[in-house]
Amino acid sequence: MTTMTDPPQESFRLSMLLNDTRYRSYTFQFIALMAVVALIAYLGSNLVQNLRAAGLNISYQFLGEPSGYDINQRLIEYDSQSSHWRASVVGILNTLLVAFLACVTATIFGVAAGVLRLSKNWLVRKLMAVYVEAFRNVPVLIWIIIIFTVMTAVLPAPRAFRGDDATASMLFDAVAFTNRGVFIPSPILASGGWIVILTFLASIVGVIFYRRYATKLLYDTGRLLPMFWPSVGILFLPSILIFFILGQPISLEYPELKGFNFQGGWTIRGSLIALWFALAIYTGAFIAENVRAGIQAISKGQTEAAASLGLRPGRIMNLVILPQALRVIIPPLISQYLNITKNSSLAIAVGYMDITGTLGGITLNQTGRAIEAVLLLMLFYLVISLSISAVMNIYNNAVKLKER
Repeated sequence: MTTMTDPPQESFRLSMLLNDTRYRSYTFQFIALMAVVALIAYLGSNLVQNLRAAGLNISYQFLGEPSGYDINQRLIEYDSQSSHWRASVVGILNTLLVAFLACVTATIFGVAAGVLRLSKNWLVRKLMAVYVEAFRNVPVLIWIIIIFTVMTAVLPAPRAFRGDDATASMLFDAVAFTNRGVFIPSPILASGGWIVILTFLASIVGVIFYRRYATKLLYDTGRLLPMFWPSVGILFLPSILIFFILGQPISLEYPELKGFNFQGGWTIRGSLIALWFALAIYTGAFIAENVRAGIQAISKGQTEAAASLGLRPGRIMNLVILPQALRVIIPPLISQYLNITKNSSLAIAVGYMDITGTLGGITLNQTGRAIEAVLLLMLFYLVISLSISAVMNIYNNAVKLKER
């Protein structure tokens, strides 16, 4: 009887790093990595030597000095005596704010336009085509300036709301649209207010779990649970009940015209609105094409099979087409989110103080620390871009089609 045994394992030798295909690729990658590290080290050393020869050095002590300038749109407390570091933090928060708002709005515009571009209604289909072609073929900077100019030229000044001869009025006596921005009520939290907010956040998680459960039940058993009204109930009813049980711990502060401007509430500057909507409608046109391509990548047989089971067109789109199209839509969607974040640096054109306007603008000019400011700018955009890419890649892996 013949006995089959595994061949003896060959011992590792240095020559295998080049001759063995199992190790050769790693060898070349390591060599390329070392070359890049050496190049960066050489450039850094050369920069330091040239600065030293010119009597300069890299220092970030200027971040602790008073900034000496005001920022009109801010999410945290700040005044002209605050440090350059705090001014940079205000700019970072402003950048993240407009990027988040624009990403959400652009996704809504893009998905709606992408689906409607495939509508059987000729008029709707052509209108969406006009939207896509008009907005994606004009530079976003022009749209930012156009929207900002329209807001400042068309909307009334705050004094138009004063007195009996006022030519403008507030919407629901709570919201004022002016050429200086939009003034809206702001919440005032009393004791127990955070409990209501946490309840609402928990309700959002509950909606997600309910919809996932309903989808899994549909795929496993074919039983279709209602989606819309249960989701609305889970989202709002617990928060409303807690709100009244705790004695209405959240109230609103309404904006009031005092002097030459509105006081109280929240102020959304026209520069923020112009940048927000320009980025949203511009990028939404690109997302619409991504969505259209993803939907058209799905075989028509999927739609016909779903329709033969009695599913309505809306159900077919939500349960059959879009889940499969996501594997085509999400990768380019990540690039669009990154473009929104980087294009937000155009905010300086309308006076919106983002990180480019604060650290890369006024702070750089006042301190003369161009290299330090630019390095910090590069680091911020690199970190936020990598973070967005990482989060979206995780989501992409979660929704991609899985083989049985």
